[in-house]
Amino acid sequence: MSKIQKIIARHPYGISLLAGGVSATGFAPLNLWPLTLLMLVLWMAILAGVQSRKAAFFSGWLFGVGHFVVGLNWIAKAFTFQAAMPEWLGYVAVVLLSLYLAIFPALASLVARWISRDRPLVLIPALAGMWIVTEWMRSWIFSGFIWSPLGTIALPLGRMADLTMFIGSYGLSALLFAGAGGLWLLLQRQWKPAVPFILVFAGLSILPGHEPTPVAADQPLITVVQPNIGQQDKWQAGYEDQNLAKLAQLTVRKDDQPRLIFWPEAAIPDYLEAGYPQRYYYGRPPQFVRQQLGALMKPGDVLVLGALKLEFDEAGGRAIGARNSVFAMDAQRELLGRYDKAHLVPYGEYLPMRPFLSAIGLSRLAPGDFDFWPGPGPRSIDLGAFGKVGLQVCYEIIFSGQVVDRDNRPDFIFNPSNDAWFGSWGPPQHLAQARLRAIEEGLPVIRSTPTGISAVIDANGTVRASVPMAQAGRIDSRLPTAKAPSLFARYGNVLPLGLAMILLLSAIAIRVRAR
Repeated sequence: MSKIQKIIARHPYGISLLAGGVSATGFAPLNLWPLTLLMLVLWMAILAGVQSRKAAFFSGWLFGVGHFVVGLNWIAKAFTFQAAMPEWLGYVAVVLLSLYLAIFPALASLVARWISRDRPLVLIPALAGMWIVTEWMRSWIFSGFIWSPLGTIALPLGRMADLTMFIGSYGLSALLFAGAGGLWLLLQRQWKPAVPFILVFAGLSILPGHEPTPVAADQPLITVVQPNIGQQDKWQAGYEDQNLAKLAQLTVRKDDQPRLIFWPEAAIPDYLEAGYPQRYYYGRPPQFVRQQLGALMKPGDVLVLGALKLEFDEAGGRAIGARNSVFAMDAQRELLGRYDKAHLVPYGEYLPMRPFLSAIGLSRLAPGDFDFWPGPGPRSIDLGAFGKVGLQVCYEIIFSGQVVDRDNRPDFIFNPSNDAWFGSWGPPQHLAQARLRAIEEGLPVIRSTPTGISAVIDANGTVRASVPMAQAGRIDSRLPTAKAPSLFARYGNVLPLGLAMILLLSAIAIRVRAR
């Protein structure tokens, strides 16, 4: 036994925790993906050496705790904008969330160790297959939180991310385990079985990435606005006109051609729909607000922006809920359609167990007196000459296979967001996941956020233009062209789950043959 193996054998749990934390440095903004691969190798070595299923589960759980605490550190920043709760509670929230999310890597390691016993050639496909299954489970259990699946790390690796067109982002995560498994076999001097893993991983990694493809001259003109309105100013009373002025200044038309204008999530605090009791308009009725917005537009323009919608009791006199919505409005001040966010953020947009948590002084992070209500799910809105837009508000874009109405496929996806909550790590991670959705669905993705990162992403996942964080700016370009529906766009997460089944059956077959 080598010196390194002895150290691992003596301290498997501490090293698992450390390896998990370092593995998260492969995500944006650090993008230290070689460290992630090395930490996966180290974790495999630990799993192969533990002597019981209980030890495998605990090792996987500690790896997950480290992985999520480091990768999700940006969540703590959100608590600095909520005066009703202390800032230190943000760090407690990160740890508590990580303790829960770590159960999924723990399950993956438990099942993989049970299938493989101590055989490396069995452990690699078993762990890769179970990682797919547990990432998919993480996307829907308790409403789901699948921020930064492991496959996101592959975006800088040549053409590897292109495989999401066939196996989705969860399948892409399995390829990282294949690459790490090849390295692990090499370190054990098992040259022959290591070769296939290394060749596949290296071959995909060294292929050059996509160059931005030319956009046809007849594609619609678009303007993406990033006003750089900080979270501390967004909902301040008396800031409405000042914030609107920032948006308006960046929206001024530069030519006479009709264009599609994109503003961020909850761009304005006003209500655009008529019919509410007058006291809810705070002296700014929808006719006045639409007139202000329409004055920024020329004939043929369409504005797509985030705003709130209220829900009332049966009598219609008292608001009892709200929707985080996106509205499309033409130059004649007519609303063309509305999308209501479906994947709401627990504790951010609604407070679970409200009677109990409110009693102990907790509140949701977004301001307001009542909770948001979820919408029905993905839908497409017809914008006439500009085509059909699919809407996904803020972190909805992270849910692989759940971002498009497959019965009414859009021409592109608009992802308005408010990343001002997310510190310095959250926005680049959010952008990376939006790029994966573009590749999976073969659709351009347009992002507009108050403080960044706003971007135009083509159907290959290439960022064609962007506005950096904490800067005001605009993007003027033509809308990138959609591709034909990919295999993943047709069948969704059936494909990565099928790959997981193949990997797990292969692991079992290898173990049976070895006997």
